[in-house]
Amino acid sequence: MKSIDVCLTPDLLHLHNIDNTIVVVTDIFRATSCMVTGLAYGVGSITPVATVEECFELQQKGYIAAAERNAMKVEGFDLDNSPFSYMDEDLIGANIAMTTTNGTLSITKAKTSAVKVLVGAFLNLGAIVNHLKSQPYDVLVLCAGWKGRVNLEDTLFAGALVDALKDEYIIGEDSALMAMRAYQQAQNDLLGYVANSSHVRRLQRLGIHKDIAYCLQRDLYDVVPVLRGSTLVNM
Repeated sequence: MKSIDVCLTPDLLHLHNIDNTIVVVTDIFRATSCMVTGLAYGVGSITPVATVEECFELQQKGYIAAAERNAMKVEGFDLDNSPFSYMDEDLIGANIAMTTTNGTLSITKAKTSAVKVLVGAFLNLGAIVNHLKSQPYDVLVLCAGWKGRVNLEDTLFAGALVDALKDEYIIGEDSALMAMRAYQQAQNDLLGYVANSSHVRRLQRLGIHKDIAYCLQRDLYDVVPVLRGSTLVNM
């Protein structure tokens, strides 16, 4: 039987064998929520890169470039890390290069040996679940966290995915069980459950409020972002 496991931070990814595994990367606040939103609104592709320098190089080649560090837009780039920025009609069909503090780094780490890399958020939870049910591979949910540390919102998404697939997959290690139980406690009030979390406080200090509630909405989009080579497209 297939198994599902959770890696709570990319700093622990080396402990997992992902050779026969689909990795679902999640960075709820806000990278993967931006990616899902952008593709749902018609963005042509998103190329995630680990560094600001790589993003700048792609910008010089004509990509629309999105760069975020410490939850703030990097000066000189076109887009920030708010999902609302990806709802612009001018971005329909566009090729976007993106670098973020945690999410894009996690994707670049996962792509080295995973069977497939998907991008997950609460916004496309159901679409990810439906796709994985049809796949023959094990699943690892990779939480982007914050600079190597565990965070609550990514763990809750991981738990939601485990909970939705628990009848189809064997639950792997205790991290998956912990994440599922946390989600089961939180599912009726996600916003309240994360209200005092570190990244919510960080965003609120920057005056970013509406993104938080938006990113916790479930199943807004029937989108499955998949990494094809180095580029994310809608499956």
